[in-house]
Amino acid sequence: MTIPRWAASIVAILAWVVAIPLAHGLMPWAMSLLAPRFGWTEDQPGVGNLLGLIPIGGGVAGLLWILAVGLGGVADLPDRIALNWAPKILMMRGPYAYSRNPMYLAELGLWLGWALFFGSIPVLFGFVGFCVAVSFVVRREERDLERHFGEAYRQYRNRVPRWLEIDNLRT
Repeated sequence: MTIPRWAASIVAILAWVVAIPLAHGLMPWAMSLLAPRFGWTEDQPGVGNLLGLIPIGGGVAGLLWILAVGLGGVADLPDRIALNWAPKILMMRGPYAYSRNPMYLAELGLWLGWALFFGSIPVLFGFVGFCVAVSFVVRREERDLERHFGEAYRQYRNRVPRWLEIDNLRT
């Protein structure tokens, strides 16, 4: 099944506005209710817990940057989009110039931040589980990208690290 590019853009925006906040905001909050929150007193986070706001802020900023770059690339999409998991375009601009997986980095930052902010062991386990899942998913996605984009992806892979290298940020 294919849909027009404009409809695919609306579906993508809805996913960003609904699915990402549910998965990376509401779910950690709900998990934090399963056990005591370390560092909290009288239902308020302690000063140490507030350090979690740093990776949360970085994760939110990263996701907003990715969304802006993605929306800026809508014109690069074909007129009709297949509703499947196959890659449509090879993102190499914005945060993708520094990491091949900036979305996972941002989402992992959110989970780590929530674990610190809530002082929650269940959320910390969720973060670790997400790390393990991402390590498997990334390898499959990279094979799909190489199969779909060939030499263009191989050149990109050789130029940009899988995760992040601080040296790349200085250039």
